[in-house]
Amino acid sequence: MRIKDFNISHIDEARSIAAENYERERKVVPELPRIEVLPGLEHFAENNLGAVAFEGNHMIGFLGAYSPFEDAFGTTGVRGTFSPIHAHGVLHDFTGSERERIYSRLYQSAADKWVKAGILSHAIALYTHDKEAINSFFYNGFGIRCIDAIRSLENIPENMVNSELSQLSPVYREVSRNEWGLLIEQHNDLISHLGNSPAFLKYYTIDIDELYRRTTEGTRYFAVKIGADYVAYVKIDRTGENFATDVEGMMNICGAYCNPKYRGIGIYHNLLLYLMSSLKEEGYTRLGVDFESFNPNARGFWLKHFKAYTSSVVRRIDDRQIL
Repeated sequence: MRIKDFNISHIDEARSIAAENYERERKVVPELPRIEVLPGLEHFAENNLGAVAFEGNHMIGFLGAYSPFEDAFGTTGVRGTFSPIHAHGVLHDFTGSERERIYSRLYQSAADKWVKAGILSHAIALYTHDKEAINSFFYNGFGIRCIDAIRSLENIPENMVNSELSQLSPVYREVSRNEWGLLIEQHNDLISHLGNSPAFLKYYTIDIDELYRRTTEGTRYFAVKIGADYVAYVKIDRTGENFATDVEGMMNICGAYCNPKYRGIGIYHNLLLYLMSSLKEEGYTRLGVDFESFNPNARGFWLKHFKAYTSSVVRRIDDRQIL
């Protein structure tokens, strides 16, 4: 096996490998949409941060990454990079420890370039069911951080019914744009929640103007109201975190919160069902969500209702490598 720098001449073979890897995940998660053409790889082939693996004259794998960005993943003063699911792959002709070794050699070559460029935060999105890729990066010091998941809207579960819900008389509705400011308290409660153990994601509270700045033309909110107060919300948008989410007939959850006082009694379950039923009536066929794996409340809830298809893993290199 020979490792080379990733360049423009490798794009066609790399795209074929990436497509094969995506189709392999689709066999396990058939809810994923068929994608005729994956996103381009020119950026990854031109920034001198990638590597390719050859056996003879045949490319067997590649690894590319975005050009570096500062304050990576919320860490002040740390330069980072990220390899999305379409920017790497290894042929499935290779299995077991041999496939793990190819990924390891690719990372070894690419990571050398990354660290020399001052990039100390490394992240890569892997397919959840590609256990060989996950093992390879696990043994290279990576741990999971984020998960993308998807579900079909074909079969929607039944609403939960119990005496507590009946007494509370919750109202489920879509919140109009001019009322989004009424959800500011829930937004800031979520920010506070994420700052606690075990997530330790430190964000600053926002005001109403910032809430609106964090939306797009495709943003929508659905929420639960008890009496005069909103107690839970779900935020959706047309696109998510990868190319598989940017298709016709799909919406993506990009924010969610429920007041702890109202958890565990079915309120959020029913809000999700209300959202799914509303989208299905509008002709949508898929719903996606992404969340931090180290948020146990999110992980436990979303994986009941959605199938995971990516696991994004991260590694932080010792600062002394660039001193």
